[in-house]
Amino acid sequence: MVNNDSLKGFLPQKGNFRDLITFQKAECIYDVTVLFTRKYLSRGDRTVDQMVQAARSGKQNIAEGSAASTTSRETEIKLLNVARASFQELLLDYEDYLRVNGLPQWKIGNERLERLRALCTANVDSAYYRDLFEKCNAEMASNLAITLIRQTDVFLRKLIDRAKKDFLEMGGIREQMTRARIEYRKK
Repeated sequence: MVNNDSLKGFLPQKGNFRDLITFQKAECIYDVTVLFTRKYLSRGDRTVDQMVQAARSGKQNIAEGSAASTTSRETEIKLLNVARASFQELLLDYEDYLRVNGLPQWKIGNERLERLRALCTANVDSAYYRDLFEKCNAEMASNLAITLIRQTDVFLRKLIDRAKKDFLEMGGIREQMTRARIEYRKK
């Protein structure tokens, strides 16, 4: 008979993606993107669907990768990289919007960007950004989204690095299961 103490530490359940800052920021990106496309892009413009789907893909792949992490580090890493790629696609859309519309993309050293970066660092609640969006013009909204995407990219890279480190230290599920079975037999 297996007691519960034998199960502790064996394939610890993960997947609490809602607590990840990365996921919380991804949700903010999604909300801002939906509002942005409704307000600043024409209905029927293919870019609307592309932007919303890229934002959704980024968010959903973080959730799915996190949920898969208990049994497949490989799947987790792949999905987190898909999330990064989706957000990079979305980043290009916002940069294109600014360029095509003759609006500036705020650069490092720009006082407005520095304030925006601090604001985005301090807030991960999507309701906050939905309220803030109502006060934004197209330039501010685009730069807000770009800032959120860049910050989320940093967190995604850290999550991917942690997943790689965990794999190197603990191995894959088969290795973990084999170790657990050997330990159980020893008892």
